[in-house]
Amino acid sequence: MKNTNKPKRLYFKSYVQLIHNSIGSNLFRNFYVETPEKGIFDALDDGYNSCAFYVSTILVIFKKISGIHGTIDSTIKDLQESGWIKVNEPKEGDVIVWETKQFDDGLKEHIGFSIGNNKAVSVSWTKRTPIEHSDTFDGKRKIASIFRLTIW
Repeated sequence: MKNTNKPKRLYFKSYVQLIHNSIGSNLFRNFYVETPEKGIFDALDDGYNSCAFYVSTILVIFKKISGIHGTIDSTIKDLQESGWIKVNEPKEGDVIVWETKQFDDGLKEHIGFSIGNNKAVSVSWTKRTPIEHSDTFDGKRKIASIFRLTIW
């Protein structure tokens, strides 16, 4: 007789909890590459440039995109190719891309996750770890686009 009491895996709930659990983690700080010009180096600069790596790694864990990425552009391309759709208002679990903004070291895009209630989690380039913050950085940065996966 077949067991019909098999537990149902709650992937979306687990995904959102993983985002919350990632806050303060050093797990997403480093990814090493080698080039003829530079030799071996940390492409994420010890967490300074790790927002795309952070987002794409979590999405790969749940098989919601095809690969881990080091750039926002390649992450967005993978989101679109994996069935994520653009929406107008963020809700828990959505991927947020913030406007490009000028900083002392150049123009910077940014990507992270909505956790609902006008809150987000993304990698802070000053703390070099995922942090919780308002989804507009207290009005200092506009949301450029929001991506949602409707089937989990």
